[in-house]
Amino acid sequence: MKFFIDTANLDQIREANDLGILDGVTTNPSLMAKEGIVGEAAVMQHYKDICAIVDGDVSAEVISTDYAGMIAEGEKLAALHENIVVKVPMIKDGIKAISYFTRKGIRTNCTLVFSAGQAILAAKAGATYLSPFIGRIDDISWDGMDLIKSIAEIYAVQGYETQILAASVRTPLHIVQSATNGADVVTCPLSAILGLLKHPLTDIGLAQFLADHAKANKA
Repeated sequence: MKFFIDTANLDQIREANDLGILDGVTTNPSLMAKEGIVGEAAVMQHYKDICAIVDGDVSAEVISTDYAGMIAEGEKLAALHENIVVKVPMIKDGIKAISYFTRKGIRTNCTLVFSAGQAILAAKAGATYLSPFIGRIDDISWDGMDLIKSIAEIYAVQGYETQILAASVRTPLHIVQSATNGADVVTCPLSAILGLLKHPLTDIGLAQFLADHAKANKA
């Protein structure tokens, strides 16, 4: 399973990349705004800065909701760097845009997915990645992992090549469950990735090893 970091913060991207396990980055307009990146020129430059750090796919989201607007934005984004993947919302014109980008050889990430039916449409349109928002599904008292599992089963049966990118991931447990249920990729905050490192028995064991080593050296 690939690891993407879901942020526009360059320092966090560098830290995740330094771990040696980072495969890519996902961003969205909200994350850009959070970092104070405003205006088309600044956003475009920020995507270039991200691509200079990470040797992997970088999802760059269109903000238009109409077909013509998505095409114009997507082509401009794709021209920035070979690692750019155009992020397109799961709406009618979004599916049309994904179909167009597929024909043009531009890779896409279909975002804001909440059902298996939507996942089928995105795969049929040729999306490179599909982003089910598991955390937001959990928020409405449904099980986001059930959706990941259902989509994985459908894609396996139908032979779809679209990669399942588990999004809206909030905890280390979400990451483990995504891997268990068939996600190809998980995108999450740096805190969730670092949370995988933590276990009290690891801390206790390391403290004991160090204490024993100190005793042995005293003797």
